[in-house]
Amino acid sequence: MFTAMAAADFSADLVGHGPDGRMLLTASAAALLSAAGVHTWWAHRGRHPSADAADAATGATAATGMAAGAATSPVTGSAESAGQAPGPGDRPADGQSALWRMRTTVADAPGSLGRVCTALAASRVDIVTLQTHPLAEGTVDEFLLRAPAALPAAALVLTVADAGGRDTWLERADAHDMVDAPTRMLTLATRTALDAAELPLALRQLFGRCTIRSTPATPGAEPAEDALESTEMRLRDPSGGTITVRRDYLPFTPTEFARARALVELDARLGVRMPGGVNVVTLPGGNEITVRRAGPEDRAAALAMHDRCSPATLAMRYHGPAADADRYLTHLLGPRFGRSLAVETASGRLVALGHLLWDGDENEVALLVEDAWQRRGIGGALLRRLVELAAEAGRESVYAVTQAGNTGMVAAMRELGLPLDYQVEDATLVITASLPTAEGADAPSVDALPWVTSRRR
Repeated sequence: MFTAMAAADFSADLVGHGPDGRMLLTASAAALLSAAGVHTWWAHRGRHPSADAADAATGATAATGMAAGAATSPVTGSAESAGQAPGPGDRPADGQSALWRMRTTVADAPGSLGRVCTALAASRVDIVTLQTHPLAEGTVDEFLLRAPAALPAAALVLTVADAGGRDTWLERADAHDMVDAPTRMLTLATRTALDAAELPLALRQLFGRCTIRSTPATPGAEPAEDALESTEMRLRDPSGGTITVRRDYLPFTPTEFARARALVELDARLGVRMPGGVNVVTLPGGNEITVRRAGPEDRAAALAMHDRCSPATLAMRYHGPAADADRYLTHLLGPRFGRSLAVETASGRLVALGHLLWDGDENEVALLVEDAWQRRGIGGALLRRLVELAAEAGRESVYAVTQAGNTGMVAAMRELGLPLDYQVEDATLVITASLPTAEGADAPSVDALPWVTSRRR
């Protein structure tokens, strides 16, 4: 600082009292102007001609996005009308790209969405789909993005943050996420309309990774009202009780809450229903049995079958005394907890039950075969059909919990011809079977399973 002050004082004395002070001052000003001119000329000379065009295109895109944003639907919007700038020529030369699902909150003001889209365009990020979720304060925008593979996730989040986005959430996506929201809702509604057991699966597919729990109604208590609380929503179950959906990593929006309520209302209006059709299976001994879906109306026949089973068979199935078989069957035959199959003889007598139970991300299979009909292949046929149901529902694996000495269940799992994982703890054996996944399919392919299904009618 002192050196600078001394130099300034010396310069002032030289200019003010020197014989050529005015000439020195004029020469300094001319040198400064010349240097500025050379710098400006060099900067324009080194700039590529397409850069100016790119700046103009970016500005036009931002203006288009702001104008089109006001005309789009509050639920869904077009990626092109929201300011999508990059085209096929703007993708990386090597063709490598990555799909991302991103959700961010912007101010509810003109131009806020346009700034985010312009920032993404500057990073060569392609907006594939866009949905907007209006809130009381701000708007939640959900994007499906195709970004250069070399662009890190952190850089993508920072780009959106610099453009005004907040509370940004980002995760990798795949080709299945490219289905737009109306198409997905119609597909889930169709599945729910055909089968009451599809409602929990439809909710899970709608919201991604989430936990769904069905709570039975309390006798004499008033039904709970629908409620949304950040990462949890509670819905009144049409069959009684409450359906609770929880997604801890991302809060639900009012739009998502409305979609869930629409599916539940559809289920309530259609009432109790079950898909028709049965499988007729010929056992190795020549007997024919019928495998069909089971529901609450089969409770009396199932209780009668329990009475014909030995205590050892019931203990093998329920891992202990089955004194509460009535309560077990109310849960197992309910449509909200999974899918159940019943096996009937030619005379219509129920002799076996199979259950595929939804357990969060996992799926349990359980069998109960009446003593007089054991060792005839019924368990294997029932298990194969349960695995088919799991594959049709898009599940990746199933597991069975049994006693280590239950050789019949172990043999039935091995006959599936699928990769098995065994875990033994104390006297309990857990066998997990991995289902084959078809490349590019939404669910494991039933045709890929290593057996030929029985005829259906």
